[in-house]
Amino acid sequence: MKRIDLVVPPETASSDEALAKAIAAKSDVPEKEIGYFRLIRRSFDGRSKQVKVNLSFEVFAKGEAVIQDDFIQRKEYSDVSKGKPVIIVGAGPAGLFAALKLIEKGRKPIIIERGKNVRDRRRDLAAIHKDHIVNPDSNYCFGEGGAGTYSDGKLYTRSNKRGDIRSILSVFVQHGATEEILIDAHPHIGTNKLPGIIESIRETILNAGGEIHFEKRVTDILIKDNTVKGVTLQNGDKIEADSLILATGHSARDIYELLHSKGIQLEAKPFAMGVRVEHPQQLIDKIQYHCDVRHPYLPAAPYNVVQQVQGRGVYSFCMCPGGIIAPCATAPGEVVTNGWSPSKRNNPFANSGIVVSVEPEDYKAFEKYGPLAGMKYQQALEQAICASAGGTQTAPAQRLVDFTKNILSPALPETSYQPGVKSVMLKDVLPPVIADRLREGFIEFGKKMRGYITNEAVVVAIESRTSSPVRIPRDHQTLQHPQIKGLYPCGEGGGYAGGIVSAAMDGERVAEKISEYRI
Repeated sequence: MKRIDLVVPPETASSDEALAKAIAAKSDVPEKEIGYFRLIRRSFDGRSKQVKVNLSFEVFAKGEAVIQDDFIQRKEYSDVSKGKPVIIVGAGPAGLFAALKLIEKGRKPIIIERGKNVRDRRRDLAAIHKDHIVNPDSNYCFGEGGAGTYSDGKLYTRSNKRGDIRSILSVFVQHGATEEILIDAHPHIGTNKLPGIIESIRETILNAGGEIHFEKRVTDILIKDNTVKGVTLQNGDKIEADSLILATGHSARDIYELLHSKGIQLEAKPFAMGVRVEHPQQLIDKIQYHCDVRHPYLPAAPYNVVQQVQGRGVYSFCMCPGGIIAPCATAPGEVVTNGWSPSKRNNPFANSGIVVSVEPEDYKAFEKYGPLAGMKYQQALEQAICASAGGTQTAPAQRLVDFTKNILSPALPETSYQPGVKSVMLKDVLPPVIADRLREGFIEFGKKMRGYITNEAVVVAIESRTSSPVRIPRDHQTLQHPQIKGLYPCGEGGGYAGGIVSAAMDGERVAEKISEYRI
């Protein structure tokens, strides 16, 4: 077996026949002697006018046995129904992967999820879109699979040192994802495919003797002598265990309030807020691929932008090619936007969060809340945005050029945001420290991407849930909270991850530590 690296035009990358000829030429082996070649890595390079595709292959000669074992790292899960229980609060990627790792280690996971199972969540999402009704326990953020299930499923992370990324991706493949995610430099499953994969992970956990309890919200943590003893649910039921993984995600504000009320140490954490901007996907393709029509051999184009403005970072976040802007509030009286893409990324719009770093000086008015000050500031802005557009899930919006020039848009373009948008002067509803930097940032982005500044694009407020504004501290060695023995903050909600893969890796790390330290 040989490894061959190629840099080819998109049309070559899409043709097995053309690839076979290119591989033969690169390897200096006659094409007729090549028995099989397997793509193991793919990325796109659009820095020049001619977009190139970087490919890596494993190539086998005729008659050679094809090595399959190491491509997908399949795992076996034994029965743990009699194992020592570990409570996991939250069935997002951190919680689910913690459960799978606990099963590997012989422990019994008991997952408690405030939201509904992945299928039943859909009714509540439909109610947000059509009727502007937000269920505070079942929405885009809460429910089986967590926020990523119905808000995109991007699997890219730079957290190489936190764990084995390929192992995480292999678990997804083992539960129904395509092998493409093991190949692409920026893997993506898609909101349309993730629910089935999450259901498959659930079945693995249940078949191994784990437990999953849906529509059960934790209202108290049982602690004695600074040691976890279990949890209390909203119906009064108690579940006992001496290890508790908090994998609640970045939006479970009630958990932060609970910990703060019990005198459990919390820390303020850096975060960012801003807007969603939506362009026609064809326009982004034209900018990135230097073509006037959709390229037949390339996927919908993404982009990534960053600029220092007035001493702070202004940058793109969760860019969704061929995507949709979604309403992601977790309580009535809030407006929150996020974005997602289906697996084919074939919607006519491209959207991205454009956000500004938030500093403690921005929320001095909330200092009385201590480590929760940033969270309270975030919440207040979401409520003010909701009020500005009529108290529903309708979002305030402005055309992009109009926003940069402080002009009220007389009409708004078509948008993917289904609850609807209302023309508003965004400078009147966003804090000046955010609005002013966004305006300058957009102007600078337009200099880097010709055509980006256009009134075909619409700016929608507010993108506020980029990450948690609160961190739950933990010991570097044991990963337990420094005050409370047996309490394990985890994932995005703990302040230790920033996406599906990094959250999943953190869940595995915590589960391994529990198996190591909690005999």
